[in-house]
Amino acid sequence: MILKDKTALITGGSRGIGKSVARAFLREGAKVMIAARSREELDAVKNELGKEFDGVAIFRADVSKKEEIDSLVAATVVRFGKIDILINAAGIYGPIGPSHEVDFDKWEEAFAINVFGTFRMIQKALPIMMQAKHGKIINFSGGGDGPLPRFSAYNSSKVAVVRLTETLAAETKDYAIDINAIAPGPVNTKFLDEALRAGEELVGKERYKALLRQKEEGGAPPEKTAELCVFLASSKSDGLSGKLLSAVWDDWQKWDKEKIKTIMQSDVYTLRRTKQCGTKDIN
Repeated sequence: MILKDKTALITGGSRGIGKSVARAFLREGAKVMIAARSREELDAVKNELGKEFDGVAIFRADVSKKEEIDSLVAATVVRFGKIDILINAAGIYGPIGPSHEVDFDKWEEAFAINVFGTFRMIQKALPIMMQAKHGKIINFSGGGDGPLPRFSAYNSSKVAVVRLTETLAAETKDYAIDINAIAPGPVNTKFLDEALRAGEELVGKERYKALLRQKEEGGAPPEKTAELCVFLASSKSDGLSGKLLSAVWDDWQKWDKEKIKTIMQSDVYTLRRTKQCGTKDIN
């Protein structure tokens, strides 16, 4: 019960990875406020998780709307008295297809949810955490670790979240607030189904084949991401901040306080490029 007496606020928590994280947190003793846009999905997850655990609350909110974020954070504090952990799992793909053909308004909407929504949630939660002098914030990078043709809104917005994570971690280092980002890997969620529905013509032949293969093979289990979230939300990860971690490939299960100290003295698990890289460096 390593999250006992902790309160977590999870956006995008009604299904997929967010719901897996909520379940893992509840199992570890946390109280959880689950937020999402669909009232129907929220009622379903409350009914499902409420049968197993106490301390489950729900709130309908769209993170692209400032007023709804404000109401969500206020309702969480009223219900539980504090916010120890913030999980920004709400996100969308945005338009799929060649970038010169996609709808700009839909492209912009991806940033409104994935980047601006994440930032506004953090902006509202930080004063609460700063006053308490502790907190854990976890963001999601998704496919932001390299080029992803025909998914430009999703990919570029997710890499923006990583740099935002690094920047805010540096700003809050004197308040014992740890802010990290997670790459969950190829999890079979609504995103996969959405991409497959878009079809081979928009997604691209090779990418479409890869997604079909992922669907058939089952993808990465969302429980892996939930386990990493538990680690990052607990005291086991104290001092680890401003990093991008893979739920699938990184060996975070082996990290102790000394390892974390070593990581924080380096630029590993961050967005970076080699300084003064020129022709002589690559020949």
